[in-house]
Amino acid sequence: MKLVSRWLALTLLAVATAVIGQDAEQAPVAPAEVGLLQALDEYPHAERVSFSDDEVLDHEVGLGAIKKVRGVWQFRDSERLSGRLVRYTWQIVDGFSSREVMQELVEGLQEFETAELLFACEGRACGKGAQWANRVFRQRILYGREDLQAYSVYRLGETGDDRLVIYAAARTADRQYLHVELLLPGNSG
Repeated sequence: MKLVSRWLALTLLAVATAVIGQDAEQAPVAPAEVGLLQALDEYPHAERVSFSDDEVLDHEVGLGAIKKVRGVWQFRDSERLSGRLVRYTWQIVDGFSSREVMQELVEGLQEFETAELLFACEGRACGKGAQWANRVFRQRILYGREDLQAYSVYRLGETGDDRLVIYAAARTADRQYLHVELLLPGNSG
């Protein structure tokens, strides 16, 4: 795993100092945060499965495990934010696990002075994996073994308004997935 750590650290430093190109219609983006995700997107042991960059209104970010209350699946705690939502889903390949790559990403976040962990869970403490895959992320490929899942939410940015959501899932040793969402609040019209 030292290869992963070294590669991500070097890429993070290079990208954090680069200027990220922006669409004229998009709101300004925190370059270092997006750069961290782009670094992972270029990681040789991660194959991008999906990507989206959309404006969202009242997007729910889970700050607790998902559970069933009176027949309805919901988070123990959450917050709703509007703005730009950048989503990536990668399949982790070549014998690496999604939890290992997630840990490297979390270690990379320590480079950001403003990064603050808001919530984290692992395994069955997160709740039902099917609910995370289907209801929360709407990515059925993320459905996997509940004992191998992990979820974290970080507060980022100079103002503390940005949210980074990381979810690791594993179906089998060969079907490992990492899903990341970066929410940059602002006017979504």
